[in-house]
Amino acid sequence: MTLHLMSHVLCPYVQRAAISMFEKEVPFDRTDIDLGNKPDWFLEISPLGKTPVLTCDGHAIFESAAILEFLEETQERPLHPNDPVLRAQHRGWIEFGSTILNDIAGYYNAKSEDMLDQKIATLAAKFSQLELQLDDGPYFSGSKFTLVDAVFAPIFRYFDTFDEIADFGILVKKKKVLAWRKALAARPSVVNAVSADYPRLLWEFLLKRDSYLSNLMKQPIGGDQYRLPHETATKV
Repeated sequence: MTLHLMSHVLCPYVQRAAISMFEKEVPFDRTDIDLGNKPDWFLEISPLGKTPVLTCDGHAIFESAAILEFLEETQERPLHPNDPVLRAQHRGWIEFGSTILNDIAGYYNAKSEDMLDQKIATLAAKFSQLELQLDDGPYFSGSKFTLVDAVFAPIFRYFDTFDEIADFGILVKKKKVLAWRKALAARPSVVNAVSADYPRLLWEFLLKRDSYLSNLMKQPIGGDQYRLPHETATKV
């Protein structure tokens, strides 16, 4: 079985698939797609024009949920629970994670402070629900890494960059969520799901949003110093 992942450097849904395959120790090739200039061959295998797409021996599978389920059905090292009720519940929490990604998109695209505050409140409420769901960890379902973890790891990765802009308080006083975030960040499959320049690329992407958040990023932090990921630099 030859697997090839059609990717985008920032796509959190691509990261889900990559994390799953790393956890399963499945070899795969990866090709990054410029979604602003999609090649014709990609559009032929991606009906929605989105990443990820996984090809298996030349057969295309699109949408991350379908890809994750395909990998569960065809590869060893299952990441879903054996119990059918628990498995169904995990699928529900995976969808919950997708709604958080939608909220994050609304957050970094918010045009005003009021709109940003609304998204902050929405995100904080959803993470409060997760705080009640988590037990002793370190992962969502205890000691075993599952697909729910593969879904939330890319979500938490956004906050590594958000935290460099300002303290928005979304995860404040959520000790279990913060411990979960820390455990996921240290997982090799999560680390390897993106390139080393991901923080810079995400920063540049956010800076171009023409949003309230991007305007915060452009504000001076002292003298002629402006925020850049992991460092400060003079205005250019």
